[in-house]
Amino acid sequence: MKEFNLIQRHFTPPTTSADTLLGVGDDAAIIQPPPHQTLAICVDTLVAGVHFPEDTHPRDIGHKALAVNLSDLAAMAATPRWATLALTLPEHDDTWLTAFAEGFHALAREHGVDLVGGDTTRGPLTITVQALGYLPPGQALRRDGAQPGDHILVTGTLGDAALALEQWDHPHPDSTLRARLTRPTPRIAAGHILRGRAHAGIDISDGLVQDLGHVLKASGVGATLQAGALPLSDAFRGAMGDTTHWRLPLAGGDDYELLFTLAEADMEPICQQLAEQGCPATVIGRIEAEPGLRILGPDGAPLTLEQGGYSHFGD
Repeated sequence: MKEFNLIQRHFTPPTTSADTLLGVGDDAAIIQPPPHQTLAICVDTLVAGVHFPEDTHPRDIGHKALAVNLSDLAAMAATPRWATLALTLPEHDDTWLTAFAEGFHALAREHGVDLVGGDTTRGPLTITVQALGYLPPGQALRRDGAQPGDHILVTGTLGDAALALEQWDHPHPDSTLRARLTRPTPRIAAGHILRGRAHAGIDISDGLVQDLGHVLKASGVGATLQAGALPLSDAFRGAMGDTTHWRLPLAGGDDYELLFTLAEADMEPICQQLAEQGCPATVIGRIEAEPGLRILGPDGAPLTLEQGGYSHFGD
């Protein structure tokens, strides 16, 4: 199948509203952001064998390729609207492409996202997605607003995806854990609740400790984390038994939950709204004026991690 036939068959869905003036099929897309809104733009690349095991189902790869970008928009409190897709394939496989496109388009429809352009090339399996969204001026949830005294919270649970990756070749993998790795849920609704109310935020992609470190650096503050307060799923606890590998929820990565900071006065109403949306949040620490990150175990003793999170170019 030629490149343009491939695009026409798998990646030319109908647009969903009038703000996409021109979608797939020309040299560039033309979009019309809503009046009095600012654009938020992000991009992520997924490489086979690095960001997902090579035998991951293509439908899950399609879902995740878009989901990780929507998670970035959620972390900025933006509303997702458009996406572009650059797909590098080692060969044409129509069955694989059909499943990949199904996963991508299903999540796009769920969040009202139009695929408006991209590219296809031959080479090692690599997927690059750019996502665009919008939000009111001055209301982005940024990394640089954390203040001493703020509570540190996270949505959902931590460590599930990292444990699923460790158990990928297990003969009977836990389906709940695996779904957390292969089909992450972008916390769009949570981002909207936090818009203009949380002091700082980020999505957890490379590990809690590493991503919190970005907030601390940008904000010029420090923090203390309580490892015993980390939200762990029943599936995680069941798989680990009496042993807790703190490295997984603290530094494992691929959670795609939101980490954010709140003033004391905002805690109750915001946490209640998040719970009502089916996305409960847990307090895991406190922002402090003293620089650095301090992690305390359930017994109050300091915890030390050998590795704080994932990095493509370093230990």
